Amino acid sequence: MTMSSSRSHLVRALYDWIIENDCTPYILVNAFADDVQVPQEHVKDGQIILNISPSAIQSLFIRSDAVDFDGRFAGIPKRVYVPISAVMGIYAKENGQGMIFDSDANLPKPPSPTGTDDSGIRKDAGSKPSSTGKKPALRVVK
Repeated sequence: MTMSSSRSHLVRALYDWIIENDCTPYILVNAFADDVQVPQEHVKDGQIILNISPSAIQSLFIRSDAVDFDGRFAGIPKRVYVPISAVMGIYAKENGQGMIFDSDANLPKPPSPTGTDDSGIRKDAGSKPSSTGKKPALRVVK
């Protein structure tokens, strides 16, 4: 079964953890990802760091598909919309603790839960590893 991305859950949990510890949550965003709406004049090297603390923004929503909020940039109010896949990390400004996410495009293929490898050949759960000719060194202890 294919599961949805855990990124939004991790972002929400880390956001709550950072706030509970009286720190300032920042998110690192891929500003050039599809559907990202951030003030482009603040983008550097294709990325933007956004302060998402309650004192800096309003109407924060961290949903399974996106993070969005109302913020001010150089005094100008703007609506920010970041698809969850464009969130590259979340961390505390004060100490850098948080998480940087791997790109979803580079995730390895998970192992097959049916016990088959990529060739489709079923692995025999009862097969023994190659023998070296030695007997196991087990004995009964009374």
